[in-house]
Amino acid sequence: MQTNNRRQLVAGNWKMNGDKTLVKQMQQSLAEASLDNMDVVICPPFPYLELFANTVKLGSQNISQFDSGAHTGEVSVAMLKEFNCHYVIVGHSERRADNNESDAVVALKVEQGLKANLTPILCVGEPEDVRENGTLFDYIAAQLDAVLQQVGIQQFAKMVLAYEPIWAIGTGKTASPTQAQEVHAFIRGYLAKQDTNIAANIVILYGGSVKGSNAQELFSQADVDGGLIGGASLNPEDFLSICQAANQ
Repeated sequence: MQTNNRRQLVAGNWKMNGDKTLVKQMQQSLAEASLDNMDVVICPPFPYLELFANTVKLGSQNISQFDSGAHTGEVSVAMLKEFNCHYVIVGHSERRADNNESDAVVALKVEQGLKANLTPILCVGEPEDVRENGTLFDYIAAQLDAVLQQVGIQQFAKMVLAYEPIWAIGTGKTASPTQAQEVHAFIRGYLAKQDTNIAANIVILYGGSVKGSNAQELFSQADVDGGLIGGASLNPEDFLSICQAANQ
């Protein structure tokens, strides 16, 4: 596995799925597992955060860029802290597309998370047409630049990145291990232009139709440090097999 100090991480993003039964099943599955060599984070819908009651590390699927106020339907970082959240997913492609979140808004949300000592899981990734027209790296660089300009390279030491090719999210398509490694290496190299130490130690997850059957090969790539898991995180058995692939 990795030959550096980075610790593998697997985060389950339930999206708008799940129920109380799944909460109990996931708690039991993880409680019975021996996963000492990696970190596990569950990001359930907001109503289920409290039900986990300190049994796992928790993450939020979103935050507001505002501290408080007349923002119906939004959730602040202060509220999440009361529910013992440690992580927050920021910039997921579904938020960018469904809610018109620009790179600038994503950068503000990253800043909010950092101010509250939450660990942002910053998502970047390209649609299929961008990959096909050869502008993949420029597209991802622009997503990173917005955050770099807002918070600075030093703050990346307090963050996790997630590369999620949009064409592989929920489609059954998965980037090959070689494709994933290529982009992860680009991201690490791009950050290294500003700080080699931060670039070497930042955890970069892969997300996009990760399953128990392909997790080990993906996670064994030099610059892939675990996964941000969507659909498979809704099945405790499948999710555990992915975690075990990271726990090598």
